[in-house]
Order: sequence, then structure tokens, then C-alpha cells
Amino acid sequence: MFGYRVPAPDEAMLISGGRRGLGGAPFRVVTGHGKFVLPVLRKVRFLTLSMCESEVTETCVTRQGIALHVRAVIAFKVGNDHESIINAGQRFLSDQEQMSVLTGRIFAGHLRAIIGSMTVEEIVTERQKLAAEVLDTSKTEMAKIGLIVDSLQIQSIDDGDTGYIDAMSAPHKAAIQRQAQIAQAQATQASVEAEQVAARNQAEYARQTAIVKAEYSAEVDRAQAQAAQAGPLAQAHAQQEVLAAQTELALRQAKLRQQQLVAEVVRPAEAEAERVRILAAAEAQRMKIQAEAAASYDRVALDRMLIDQLPQIVKEAAGGLAGANVNVLNGADGLGEIAAGLVSQGLTILDSVRQNLGGQESDGRRPEKGDGGGNGGSSLLQLPSSKGGRKSDDGPVDVD
Repeated sequence: MFGYRVPAPDEAMLISGGRRGLGGAPFRVVTGHGKFVLPVLRKVRFLTLSMCESEVTETCVTRQGIALHVRAVIAFKVGNDHESIINAGQRFLSDQEQMSVLTGRIFAGHLRAIIGSMTVEEIVTERQKLAAEVLDTSKTEMAKIGLIVDSLQIQSIDDGDTGYIDAMSAPHKAAIQRQAQIAQAQATQASVEAEQVAARNQAEYARQTAIVKAEYSAEVDRAQAQAAQAGPLAQAHAQQEVLAAQTELALRQAKLRQQQLVAEVVRPAEAEAERVRILAAAEAQRMKIQAEAAASYDRVALDRMLIDQLPQIVKEAAGGLAGANVNVLNGADGLGEIAAGLVSQGLTILDSVRQNLGGQESDGRRPEKGDGGGNGGSSLLQLPSSKGGRKSDDGPVDVD
């Protein structure tokens, strides 16, 4: 639109003519929006609000009298408030490049003043303190011309050919060099140790490789030897199996022959021996039975014969007493006792004969005719002739 002007975001529009501005300023300040400006009657100018830079290179003398060449960079701009814009517009609107020149000169003066109150050690080691003091001392003066400083950087400090800073840094350089040498020695030692470790690892790897190769070679040799021996071993195993089969066959044939011998010879011999034993046992039993029967028959016959001859025995005994001199006491009782004694003696003789016959039978021999009683049909008992008799005190009569 004709007559409507708008400032840029980093500019301030100054309108002169007509009414005065704020605080009796010769112009009005417009920022951030547009304004209708009557042509011919009003005049519009623009003041930059962007960041500006100024370099300062100054030779300053310290409190110790040592000259230092200082190089600094100042970043500044026009303040955003109307008062700062008015102050800067009144001073720099026609030649805005002068802001950098004037700012450099202002800071050069403050820099010389502050460095003159400090030592080289303080300046070198406390650059931030130096910059802060310069800013503080220049703030009021910069505000009067409508400028504000965003930062001040001390870029370099040089003492020229005096060598003071180098001498001051010599102990530190020596310590640093010493530390560097120590670090270098440690690095060298570490490198040597690493090389030694690498060499040992390589040697170990070579040893393991050689061992593995030897194991592989031995395994290959074993496999080749086994392959070479496979044929003979197989043949030997086959022969061994054939021998084992032949041995087994021979054992079976021997066992079969043994069984045949047992069946053909041993069993018949055992059967014949058993038959002979049974026949002998039967014959012995038969003979025993016959002997027992004969012995039983002989005992019966002998007992009968003894019984038949018992009266004759008693008679012979009594006949022996006929010529004996016997004194009989107690009358008839005494005769009875003598007769009873004769009969008792006859029975005792009979029992003795029977026991003798039984003993002969137990010895396994048969009594011959005439044993234990005479020959043929003679008497079984021979009584001794009586020599006499004597009277017993108790009444019985003893016959000698």
C-alpha cells in the first residue's frame, strides 16, 4: 500500500517529521509492526538491530611492567528498548559502521586499564576474570550510546620477545614433558609387552598347530596302517572263525562218540553187571533162605531128639547116683530135692546145647551130625561117673 512501511525483524524504523518521539526524541521508533507514513511530510530511516563484531588488538603493560600483545573480539548490538534505539540512532544512524570502530576503541581503553592492574600469571591463568572485568567497566559507557555487549573473548596473549610466558610455562612444560616421557616409556613398555605377548601367542599358536598337524598325521598313519592290515586281519579272522568252527565240530563229534560209547559199551556193561548183581543177590538170598530153613529144620529135629532123650539123660544121671554114697536128710523131702536137681541139670544141659547151636548158626555154618551130643544115634550127653556124694549143710545134695 502506498505510504505504509514495515521494518525488518532485525531493524528499527525511525520516522522523523511531525510529532516528536518518546522522551522528546526527534523521531518516532517503530519495531515489529508496520506504520502508515505520509510521503514528503515524513521521512523514514532504518537502524539495524543485528549482531555486530569488533576486533581489538592492543599492546598492554601489566603491573609487572611486561608488555603484552592482546587480541580480543567483542560481540555487541543495539539494545531492543526504545531508549537504546534512540541513543544509538542519534549517534550512528547516518554512519552505522562507526559502531564497530567506537566499540573497539572503548574496549581497548578498558582492556589497557584492567591489564595494567594484573600480573602476567593472573592474565594468563584467569582470562575469564579479565573478560568479566572489562565487560563490567564498559557496560555503563556502552549503555550511554545505546549498545549492549553480548560477549568478550580474549583470543590471544603474547609477550613478544621477552619470553616471560615461556619461562613461566617452563616448569609446566618440563612436568608435561616428563609426564609425556613417562607416558611414552609406559607406552613403549606396553608395546614391548604386547609384542612379547603377541610373540608368545604366535609361538603357542604355532605349537598347537604343530601338535594338531602331528595328531592329524598320526591319525592318517593309523588309518593307513589299519587299511593296510585290514586284508590280512580279515583273512586271519576268517581263518580263526574256520578253526573255531572246526574245533566246535570236533568237540561235538567227540561228544557224540562218547555218547555212542556210553550207549554201546558202558550201558550194556552196567546192565550186565546189574543183572549179575541181582542174580547173585537172588542166589544168596535163596541160599540164605534154604540155610535158615535147614537150620530151622535141624533145630526142630534136635529139640525133638533132645526132648525124646531127656528121660534117658535123667535116667543115666540117676543111674550114676546108684553106686554113690549119698546121705539123704529130711526123708522124702530130701529125695524130692535130689530128683528135682537132676531134672534141673538136664534142662540146663538142654539150654546149653541150644545156645551152642544158635552160635554156630550165627557164624554161618551148619552143625554137623553128631556135634554137641555124640556120633550117629549115640547119647547127646556124657555124664561123668559118680565119685561119691556129700551131705549139704542146708539140705540140698551136690553131685560131683
